[in-house]
Amino acid sequence: MKKNIELLSPAGSFESLHAAIKAGANAIYFGVEQLNMRSRSANSFSLSNLAEISSICKTHKIRSYITLNTVMYEHDMQLLQLILKEVKKHKIDAVIAADFAVMEKCKQLKIPLHISTQANVSNIESVKFFSAFSDVIVLARELTLTQIENITKEIQRKKIIGISGKPLQIEIFVHGALCMAISGKCYLSLHSKNASANRGACFQNCRRSYTVKDTETNEELLIDNEYIMSPKDLCTINVLDQIINSGIDVLKIEGRSKGPEYVYTVTKYYKEAIKSIEEGTYTRDKVIAWENELKKVYNRGFWEGYYLGRDLGEWTKEPGSIATEKKIFLGVAKKYYSKIAVAEFLIEAGYIKKEDSIMITSPQFGFEQINLNNFLVNGEAKELAIKGDLITFPFKKKVCNKTKLYKIVSTLNA
Repeated sequence: MKKNIELLSPAGSFESLHAAIKAGANAIYFGVEQLNMRSRSANSFSLSNLAEISSICKTHKIRSYITLNTVMYEHDMQLLQLILKEVKKHKIDAVIAADFAVMEKCKQLKIPLHISTQANVSNIESVKFFSAFSDVIVLARELTLTQIENITKEIQRKKIIGISGKPLQIEIFVHGALCMAISGKCYLSLHSKNASANRGACFQNCRRSYTVKDTETNEELLIDNEYIMSPKDLCTINVLDQIINSGIDVLKIEGRSKGPEYVYTVTKYYKEAIKSIEEGTYTRDKVIAWENELKKVYNRGFWEGYYLGRDLGEWTKEPGSIATEKKIFLGVAKKYYSKIAVAEFLIEAGYIKKEDSIMITSPQFGFEQINLNNFLVNGEAKELAIKGDLITFPFKKKVCNKTKLYKIVSTLNA
């Protein structure tokens, strides 16, 4: 198998950025302002965050890629130029894009470029064309492993190199949400809400339930479920050995709109799977254990996508996540006692009791999940805290006013 596989994780916030680093990501990708495909659903960073993002990534020796992968209009050119200037200034490792204006400007400014899946690259001729602009190409999500392997073999046979003169690298998605449209080029949201998915403003019409009728007879058509345009999430951990053996270089996780617990969990277990494949210890028992862990965080059900040659997708039966665990917001941090390493939180909603599993998120350290064995309620030892109470408990990481407290509960018995 190919060594040095890069695991690329999403970062829609500083919390998720730290979670990706903690879980062992080799690189992260993120968006700024409105010129990225998750500008509506994710808490996108601003230009003022680029210096900090770059510094954090370089400190932890991981690569950082910025997404500028929307359709670009004439009025975007000034903002695009400003963003690229800051990207070069702060030494972000690469830009991910599909628009030719971005490609040309990156080439002029000598900024490394990765071709987005939005470009729908599906054959070797397209690969050869885009190699004049880029060192990394993200293939279309609808390809089979056979098609992917044919492309990677042709790259080697024809000795196709990228713009830097290095061998061209191929990247594919291995986990996360899938769009019902080819390579995400959907127009439903634009049609119904005048909000273009190709401008990062998707309203996710496909995730809603629909009734299908014959307009001539007014009879409802028989279908398996109401969510006829909502595909299950991609999960390839059970075929990851086949994916890596297809010759790809980068494994990409979708999820810039997801929380840090999602980023950490998915990154951690794909990292473990990659290591097991490298060491020859990748087994069915391990796959089952990894899948059970992945089911704990946001998902709409899993399938392997189109990689195994399926013509049609698998569709969800629920409107949202079917994760086996969920987080419930409790409150925010009020104070940190550094000398004794104790955190204080105000309970703003719900309740918490002794032995509950809690999650603490922060832009400073990402997230931590612990069992609440000992805590004080308004300065007294109690086993239950409710809305309005101040709770304190030992915690080694410093909290701030942006630190949030959640309770983790199982959904299996809900």
